[in-house]
Amino acid sequence: MKIKSAEIVISAVKMEQYPKDDLPEIALAGRSNVGKSSLINLLVNRRKLARTSSSPGKTQTINFYDINGQFRFVDLPGYGYAKVSKASKEQWGKMMDLYLNNRKNLIEVIQLVDIRHAPTQQDKHMYSWIKHFGFNGIVIATKLDKIKRGQRQKQLNLIRKELNMNSEDIIIPVSSESREGKEELWELLTEVFRVNGFDFEEEESEK
Repeated sequence: MKIKSAEIVISAVKMEQYPKDDLPEIALAGRSNVGKSSLINLLVNRRKLARTSSSPGKTQTINFYDINGQFRFVDLPGYGYAKVSKASKEQWGKMMDLYLNNRKNLIEVIQLVDIRHAPTQQDKHMYSWIKHFGFNGIVIATKLDKIKRGQRQKQLNLIRKELNMNSEDIIIPVSSESREGKEELWELLTEVFRVNGFDFEEEESEK
């Protein structure tokens, strides 16, 4: 997909702040520091659109990114960081629940996991939620450049096993550093939009 524009719309903490239009949204969920911001920057060819943080658990807002005026990526707050207070965790839970259960614009939730490690219990809970509510169960295995090529399949098999993924569930390994996996991921996202009634490539060819 050709990226003509990409900008952050709002960092929201409550429903009243969500964008008030009907653009489709793809949400990215994952542990703190798993690489959601880096993945967004990779996909839209921007170095600093989504701000990355060296402090896990720091991002406690839902960040909406407008792409081409056609759709949005939604960066959900990272979970699983032990130093976050109990009150912050409760606030995070309420924020996530409101968005994931009530947002009509939401057409897909994609989960990110670090390819170097086995999924945590929280990763497993998130994946079960994604599947339970009828989403496709797409997983992005980030930080591909951090492991040796010979270890890749072993780690991908481990992730599939721990998340209880079936043979039809999709997992794509991606590196924001080497850009490996970017084209495959865009092909998948384009198909997600298409099956939900949004064919942006066709719209662009008509202009």
